[in-house]
Amino acid sequence: MKKLIIPLFVIMSGSVFSQVAIGTESQNNNRWTFGGGIGLGFGSNSAFYLQASPRVGYGLTDDLEAGVVGSVSWQTSDFYKSTMFGVGPFANYYFARSFYVGANLQQYFINYKDKYYDYKVNEQETALYLGGGYMQRIGGNSFMQLGVMYNVLWRENSSIFSSGLVPNIGFVVGL
Repeated sequence: MKKLIIPLFVIMSGSVFSQVAIGTESQNNNRWTFGGGIGLGFGSNSAFYLQASPRVGYGLTDDLEAGVVGSVSWQTSDFYKSTMFGVGPFANYYFARSFYVGANLQQYFINYKDKYYDYKVNEQETALYLGGGYMQRIGGNSFMQLGVMYNVLWRENSSIFSSGLVPNIGFVVGL
């Protein structure tokens, strides 16, 4: 059951992450950042996946940003239905305008129903993602991010996720 749902979630949630940062110190001293990510997937057995992860941050310094990120995902197929919510703080440190490191603590609330066996599960799990990556300027104050995060709290036999590793690709505007 976990082997079907979780790989799809990890791949989709980590494969595309976009964020838009509006306003920095160079723009009217506004340090608030806003953004998020979205994921969409289709598969066999009428599988469908939709994920969104809004975020709001604040530039504590020119290179350090902290805020709150949320996530919600819906998955369904002929055999199962799942909803997952997550919320928690994040921090990103940007250096040399080419690299970043970050941390993200998420508390997940999972509601899973197996349609075939009429089996239901309501679980919670905490994840602490640590990682970083490379940023490439793509114009003005816009950057493309390529990175990897790892859930340091992940345990193979006790986690709802099939892996602790989450790759991400994203775009940042306003840094």
